[in-house]
Amino acid sequence: MKGSENYGADQIQILEGLEAVRKRPGMYIGTTSSRGLHHLVYEIVDNSVDEALAGYCGEISVTIEPDNSITVEDDGRGIPVDIQKKAGKPALEVVFTVLHAGGKFGGSGYKVSGGLHGVGASVVNALSGKLWVRVYRDGKIYQMDFERGKTTAPMRIVGSCEPERHGTSVHFQPDPEIFEETVYDFETLKVRLRETAFLTRGLRINLKDKREGQEQEKSFHFEGGIKEFVSYLNRGKDPLYSEVIYCEGEKDKIFVEVAMQHNDSYTENIYTFVNNINTPEGGTHLTGFKNALTKTFNDYARQHKLLKDSEPNLSGEDIREGLTGIISVKIEDPQFEGQTKQKLGTSEAQTAVQSIVSEQLTYFLEQNPSVAKIMCEKSILAQRARAAARKARDLTRRKSALEGVGLPGKLVDCSSRDPASCEIFIVEGDSALGPAKEGRNVETQAVLPLRGKVLNVQKARLDRIYANEEIKGMITAFGTGINEDFDITKLRYHKIIIMTDADVDGAHIATLMLTFIYNFMPELIRQGHIYLAQPPLFNIQKNKKHYYAYSDEEYQNILREIGAEGTDVSRFKGLGEMDTEELAETTMDPETRTLLRVNMAEDDRAELDLTFTTLMGDQVEPRREFIEQNAKYVNHLDV
Repeated sequence: MKGSENYGADQIQILEGLEAVRKRPGMYIGTTSSRGLHHLVYEIVDNSVDEALAGYCGEISVTIEPDNSITVEDDGRGIPVDIQKKAGKPALEVVFTVLHAGGKFGGSGYKVSGGLHGVGASVVNALSGKLWVRVYRDGKIYQMDFERGKTTAPMRIVGSCEPERHGTSVHFQPDPEIFEETVYDFETLKVRLRETAFLTRGLRINLKDKREGQEQEKSFHFEGGIKEFVSYLNRGKDPLYSEVIYCEGEKDKIFVEVAMQHNDSYTENIYTFVNNINTPEGGTHLTGFKNALTKTFNDYARQHKLLKDSEPNLSGEDIREGLTGIISVKIEDPQFEGQTKQKLGTSEAQTAVQSIVSEQLTYFLEQNPSVAKIMCEKSILAQRARAAARKARDLTRRKSALEGVGLPGKLVDCSSRDPASCEIFIVEGDSALGPAKEGRNVETQAVLPLRGKVLNVQKARLDRIYANEEIKGMITAFGTGINEDFDITKLRYHKIIIMTDADVDGAHIATLMLTFIYNFMPELIRQGHIYLAQPPLFNIQKNKKHYYAYSDEEYQNILREIGAEGTDVSRFKGLGEMDTEELAETTMDPETRTLLRVNMAEDDRAELDLTFTTLMGDQVEPRREFIEQNAKYVNHLDV
């Protein structure tokens, strides 16, 4: 599709003020979906957190108002209201109407800051239908009002306050012309605000929902900071020792905080932050931590004869097995790789973290020999299991899925070799294999049956995982390998569809499969290759017509529409009860089926890890609490 041939100066658009933000909101907040909607709150909160990091703010309150607007209030210094000389306008107006304006760019406003490249307040203003801001300073209350980024009422004094009161209050209503949805989710905000409170020791963050029928409130305040964060993340596991190891220090103007604790699981969960910004791709601070950990443990194990001279050094993976860790650095001018701030590139951070962790961890191990021995013994066991897993992995590689014979899981492959057009159905049991095999499109749809419950990888080491026939079948069929061997370019099917019975057992099997994929092939989820099939619950027949209902609510609606009299209703207890035509039409045919894509946001990785641990781990009490808190979200349940 070609554009205009008359491409000259008149075709170059100049967007004034905040028009660029409204024209291309995705460039500034990533998306206009629910995720972008909640990002508006985070941007205003991040400005308040900057005040806390600077030592001037102790409490932040976030309120979801009855009309679904948001109010964020803090007790910081208050945004300056005097005239900004270069702009000739009050600083308050500049902050909310000019991109890349604020205390984060040079000067002495903030030594460190988070937020969205310093454009947070103005972007939120541009994408809000209405916004007003109040500043409490010097015994006066100042206010400005905006609509869609444009000033509707200039800065003015609207009242007085106690001389000791100070802070900023921002109230905004997201613009429905911009956002696909404008309803805020209390749970989503709760997760992010709790994380922020963990990372800002001593700061209190309050969250309140005033919407009718949804009234609730939470308050987060952690004097232990990231030490409490580690304890929170480990609550569904058994820590190997009681104390959370904590390292803290400053080097080359970089402030470093590290907290860590091993548990009895077999996966590492390490989260990194720069100025309270989550860096899911890690970076130099993570490299420094890993280097320090590996060298310090090996030195200790050699020195205290826990490793024999004939044994190889422990690898970083061995030492980090079952480790939960938080790495938080504060840097005056951090350098990131890419625009999304997902990976830290500041080279000095590696040196700072490595130096501080090496020194303080060495001291800890020497002062706590019994704990050091536990940690080293777990690492040595991990090393031996990894060696056994390597043999099993090599065996799996030799028995490639493309060799056909002896394939674990009895894959019924499709004829096409174009991954983009191919999909694979993972079905439970032989009873579902028959109709799935007959009802599929032979060219593009493959079927892999699993027998019995999949191994719960949350409770298994790598050697057991490679030895499990069902897991091996999936690894071999997908073609990507797992962990360090994972290669997305070798994926044989761009749609991996988990198709289980629409009952509690089916949901459990689907959860076991998702647990495996999340732990060992997370990129498949990130890139949108994992789906859940949605088989119907009911088949309703009347006057030789079929109606399929996928929920109890839909079932009742259909009965009201066609009338209950003279209907023949059957409840599908499993995929094996469907004939070929029914399964194909309702669950497999791209023209008539419904699929749910499994997504994950990197911002929520800590909460995702905790959820999987809670549901699939050994601890009963956290699982019971989770079920009690989330039972209200269940749509249907077989008893």
